Amino acid sequence: MDKPVIMTVDDDPGVSRSVARDLRRRYGHSYRIVRADTAAEGIESVREMRLRGDDVAAILADYRMPQMNGVEFLEQAMDLYPYARRVLLTAYADTDAAIQAINVVDLDHYMLKPWDPPEEKFYPVLDAQLDAWQRTDRRTTGELRVVGARWSARSYEVRDFLARNHVPYRWLLADDPEGEQLLAAAGMDVTGTGGPGTDAAPATLPLVVTAEGAVLTAPSTAELAAAVGLSTAPATGFYDLIVIGGGPGGLGAAVYGASEGLRTVLVEQHASGGQAGQSSRIENYLGFPDGVSGSQLADRARRQALKFGAELLTARTVTSLEVKGQARVVGFADGGSIAAHTVILATGVSYRRLTAPGLDDFIGAGVYYGAAVTEAPDCRDSEVYVVGAANSAGQGAVYLSGYASTVHMIVRSDGLERSMSHYLIEQIARIPNIVVHTETEVVGAAGGDHLERLTLKGPEGERTVETERLFVFIGAEPFTDWLGDTVERDERGFILTGPDLTAAEDRPRNWPLRREPYHLETNVPGVFAAGDVRADSIKRVASAVGEGAMAVALVHRYLEKA
Repeated sequence: MDKPVIMTVDDDPGVSRSVARDLRRRYGHSYRIVRADTAAEGIESVREMRLRGDDVAAILADYRMPQMNGVEFLEQAMDLYPYARRVLLTAYADTDAAIQAINVVDLDHYMLKPWDPPEEKFYPVLDAQLDAWQRTDRRTTGELRVVGARWSARSYEVRDFLARNHVPYRWLLADDPEGEQLLAAAGMDVTGTGGPGTDAAPATLPLVVTAEGAVLTAPSTAELAAAVGLSTAPATGFYDLIVIGGGPGGLGAAVYGASEGLRTVLVEQHASGGQAGQSSRIENYLGFPDGVSGSQLADRARRQALKFGAELLTARTVTSLEVKGQARVVGFADGGSIAAHTVILATGVSYRRLTAPGLDDFIGAGVYYGAAVTEAPDCRDSEVYVVGAANSAGQGAVYLSGYASTVHMIVRSDGLERSMSHYLIEQIARIPNIVVHTETEVVGAAGGDHLERLTLKGPEGERTVETERLFVFIGAEPFTDWLGDTVERDERGFILTGPDLTAAEDRPRNWPLRREPYHLETNVPGVFAAGDVRADSIKRVASAVGEGAMAVALVHRYLEKA
């Protein structure tokens, strides 16, 4: 078998030779070193290697090259070798460009020149990148296809689940020629006429056809997760730490727990990232000056947690939490369970439902809670409506404005200043096709098989507008009803922790220990809460990640004294 390739591209011949020499000295026995002196020569080499079927492990590109800089080169190369590790070689003055490249090409690392001695400044970086490449599943897979109806709520749910879990797929309408062919091949009749070789009853959509040719008809989320290779079954029955919820707080806890040697499993009902994972662009998160999508941030955190050895279970619904001696037992909807010494509750919050008449009839068929990224391409050249005045609504409106002819923001208060970040308010003001309607709310919805009209009530009374899509980003409802009486919560359902449990100078209910609860600890010793689900938490991505890390530190303290 041919050696995998490490490629280096630099227009300075002296630097190029030096990089190649250092690479051969350290990696020549296991990798083939390919050197290019121009970006054009490098792209040609990448194309030739793709045609030959060579495997490329890492690509190192200099930032300052004529005709095509290093970022542009890596952006083209990643289309041919998406799994290759990407390293940008920069001078100190180019660090801003390197930071920008992190978002543009999902850069894995940037290195400042010169790096003498390589044993300290060059090889450790490449060792880590090559180790990450070797651990990546690079098996090529065929195409996953989803056949459904444009306004089918379940079709939307399947597409949203796949997109949020970073599973590539092709979407086909049931009345398209290729969609009809797939339905016929599966023995299904979307019209219900019972043509030759089909069932008499209409097809139950969506139809999912895996790369291997397996056919799933209107699959459940668990069936879909298993079919696309997502982990749904725990490897063992007992852990040091169970993290419930895969949002920023849960992912932060999983990364820190696993990296510090705890046997960690994260359980997520839908997809990693939580509400933040649906954000089209987060621009005020530390370290990303040009912004990062919630999906990108969640995917990086997920890969980071896996790298440290955490287990991630998807499409598992948690329904109970019990205390059995020193064990904390988490029960699933299907009757299974796992146990651990400690639990971190990071279930986050969900968007609050609008109660206007008719809206519930169109959920997934024109009315969407979040999900701007999934539906945005279908909004091209149409007028859409966004309800909400916080950052998530603003980010959704900005993203949708790149597709829709007009984005109408429906805001119940007299402005955005109370709940939205200043930078986002200024950004919205600069976008001409975003119109903000203050002191306005949705009071009704109507249509046939999908949303067609909304009734709005504003300062001038009620009016009806035509639209096929409404995106709702309002309020925050914690997912905590499943906890029953086990864990204390406030009147809105948010989990009480630490000092909030003793605010009235009473001991927490059923608290068996002499010490007071730790800062993020609930009334159940060894059970902690982090992120938006915790009462009076700061509803920001950074604070959720910080609380996830802090909760792991308190888990260690609990385990030491247990």
